[in-house]
Amino acid sequence: MRTIRMLSVWVMLVTTGAACGRDIVSTTPVQPVDVALRSEMSRWGVLPILGEAPSSNPELVALGQALFFDKLLSGNRDVSCATCHHPRSAFSDGLALAVGTGGIDVGGHREPGAGRRHVSRNAPSLVNIGLGAFYLFWDGRLTQFGPHVGPDVADVPVNVGDVLVRQAMLPVVNRTEMRGEPGDLDRFGAPNELAAYGDQEQGEVRKAIMRRLLAIDGYRAMFSAAFPGIPSAALGFEHAAQAIAAFERHALRRTNTPFDRYLARDNGALSASAKRGAMLFFGEAQCGSCHAGPLLGGGTFANVGAPQVGPGVGGGAPLDRGRGELITQFEGYRFAFRAPPLRNVELTAPYMHSGAYATLDAVVKHYADVAKAMRAYDVTQLPPVLRSAYHGDEGTIGAILQVLDFRVRRQLALTDEQRGDLVEFLRSLTDPAARDLSSLVPHSVPSGLPIEP
Repeated sequence: MRTIRMLSVWVMLVTTGAACGRDIVSTTPVQPVDVALRSEMSRWGVLPILGEAPSSNPELVALGQALFFDKLLSGNRDVSCATCHHPRSAFSDGLALAVGTGGIDVGGHREPGAGRRHVSRNAPSLVNIGLGAFYLFWDGRLTQFGPHVGPDVADVPVNVGDVLVRQAMLPVVNRTEMRGEPGDLDRFGAPNELAAYGDQEQGEVRKAIMRRLLAIDGYRAMFSAAFPGIPSAALGFEHAAQAIAAFERHALRRTNTPFDRYLARDNGALSASAKRGAMLFFGEAQCGSCHAGPLLGGGTFANVGAPQVGPGVGGGAPLDRGRGELITQFEGYRFAFRAPPLRNVELTAPYMHSGAYATLDAVVKHYADVAKAMRAYDVTQLPPVLRSAYHGDEGTIGAILQVLDFRVRRQLALTDEQRGDLVEFLRSLTDPAARDLSSLVPHSVPSGLPIEP
């Protein structure tokens, strides 16, 4: 049943080229490799994403853009959504593990400040997040299907909007990411009133954020324009979340890649190396078993033996059991994480939930022999501040390998050329327009707080 529902969402992502005016007539003749490659891709539901982004209320998008970049949403007024999802890093942050409130800039990279710690997981890119993700977050706690999973989503109303809206309601109540700790002072030395609420008072935290926003003339005007007819007293943070989601859905779509042009029947859009890599990806290497569908991932979970780095999560700390932290009755979810969509993956290093690998080549080497890669992991791939947080003892490695996903148990005897071909294919998933998204940074925000660190 789940497979049927996932296929139905994939179909929603697909329109015909004729319907959107993007038919491509290839000047490159079909080669045997094209026939074989398209046959392999069809096995995994790899379909073109065509058509235009859905129209959005421009006032709603403008409000969402301001909120996304405004540090007023954080308890200490020192971080915004864009701190961990910045245009210069394809709306991720370029760090192995994210750094939230209280962070400091060290040589162009954020590190936790005194008494702070890293966020437990890597900050995923938000580019194309509005295309119809099945699950959000590395552990899939938010989903388009069925109930959400986990204590931190229990108070998110299901009627406030789609999964993208609900996602926008979570970081502001997370102490490490945006809210702060009891006793914190904000950037001006004033008490952080958001941090004073108990962890079970998330609704009150969101109300307090709205009081901050609606105390500013510029935001009152923007909310009025975005939600005409709704009095200020009736506005809740769910309206702010709807605006943030509208901005993400409208502004962060980047699908004009060589791979998309190839899917639209431009046989010359991919290089010979990229085609060989794609044949490996969807064929012998079976990468498509996790990275399937139009988005090339996002709908499944797998324990792929990702190195464990960081403070850990919940009852498993200092380890991160991934989806197994939320769904404990199914052993197959232990150390399993969402297989992320791979579009624009070239721009979103470092990789995996722990940010353990700095390059695509390193990731390909990992998958070629997972057990060997785990035992030979080079900790110097991590920034110095995180090297002592690597959990590479044999007990941890053994526990992960014991429940390793069957799809990555076999060894792949890849040559250097084959690894290069796989990386070339992954680079073909990059939309050139995603390389520089600085035009999405507003000149200012209504709070007057600085946008950059």
